[in-house]
Amino acid sequence: MKILVINSGSSSLKYQVLDMDSETALAKGLVERIGLPGAMLTHHCINGEKEVMLADIPNHDRAIQLLFEAITDPEYGIVKALSEIDAVGHRVLHGGEKVTGSVLITPEVKEAIRECFEFAPLHNPANLAGINACEKLMPDVPQVAVFDNAFHQTMTPEAYLYGIPYEYYEKYKIRRYGFHGTSHKYVSQRAAEMLGGYSADFKVISCHLGNGSSISAIKAGKCLDTSMGMTPLEGLMMGTRSGDIDPAVVAYIQNKENLTPDEVNEFLNKKSGVLGLSGISSDFRDLQIAADEGNSRAKLAIDAFAYHVKKYVGAYAAILDGTDALIFTAGLGENSPSIRQQICSTLGFLGLKIDPLKNEMARGREMDIATPESQCRVLVIPTNEELMIALDTKEVLRKLFGQVIVLDKEKGPIYNNRCCV
Repeated sequence: MKILVINSGSSSLKYQVLDMDSETALAKGLVERIGLPGAMLTHHCINGEKEVMLADIPNHDRAIQLLFEAITDPEYGIVKALSEIDAVGHRVLHGGEKVTGSVLITPEVKEAIRECFEFAPLHNPANLAGINACEKLMPDVPQVAVFDNAFHQTMTPEAYLYGIPYEYYEKYKIRRYGFHGTSHKYVSQRAAEMLGGYSADFKVISCHLGNGSSISAIKAGKCLDTSMGMTPLEGLMMGTRSGDIDPAVVAYIQNKENLTPDEVNEFLNKKSGVLGLSGISSDFRDLQIAADEGNSRAKLAIDAFAYHVKKYVGAYAAILDGTDALIFTAGLGENSPSIRQQICSTLGFLGLKIDPLKNEMARGREMDIATPESQCRVLVIPTNEELMIALDTKEVLRKLFGQVIVLDKEKGPIYNNRCCV
């Protein structure tokens, strides 16, 4: 079974084709600068060859069309025809409360995505554009939406409600939704596999640390709490996002600087976080170099970030009543031994102790970096959101239609002797 995974952004589109028998990527690529000058598609196939194509790409329809041409190209493609693609899994940022899991895309699902445009104005419209383009060009292939916030819908009201008048939740659905759900789901499942499987009280704290960062408290595979909120702005200080902040600060700065609400939103999302504190960069690699050279504000930004991570780990240990494993994933979590060491340095109350040599070795590698006697395991797990989307897509189709048993050139995939469309 081959599944195409698409992550459609406002001016870019990432994709992978995965063979679900081996759960490996056959090809992946990126379409950049959609609707802008200098648009291009970069395609990598299984043998490591890369193809770069410069083209006029005015919209997502054209981006999807070029993607299809790349994966079916006689020289560097990986399928002879689109009929070999059994399904498409789409990453969608926000599904609100109406969608609580991965689902087959229907007109009702598309309307739910559209209703969340105001919660995710940069992501949901682009996600829907990618869906519409695929439906137009692959009308007989099942499309599945995998929502970034669906994993967090197991939170209870005391975890997801804000301390504001309840009527605003009833009228506008203002609440914590959480994000990075596909990543948290994947690494928590891998943690269970690494440590012997799920139990009713298997508890992990998952730290997705990168330019965008979030932490989740997960018990028996279900999210109890997560750091991001109604939007990805809440929670940890991040590359350019402020994270948690006293709401009064917003009005204060708005009045002092004579800013509009949109301008305030702009600086909180794009000019704050470690970029704002350091005045140097949102990239932790740049900050570490500057800190090593004696830049005090770069060091302050790193220290503040690590401090905020510790606060959430401590809080979630309380929510979970302890934890079996602390997981580090995403670009920073997977590749920065110094950040992991700094975060873990004062978590001894969890019975946690990391092995310095293993910690140094674990750069983008799946590894338990805790010492043998550590009561809490410390796991570095490279995230694989594309595989998680493909697995969810496969499971949705299995539940709806059964197993694929034959591919019909005209009708597409047949499930248990019946076409899925």
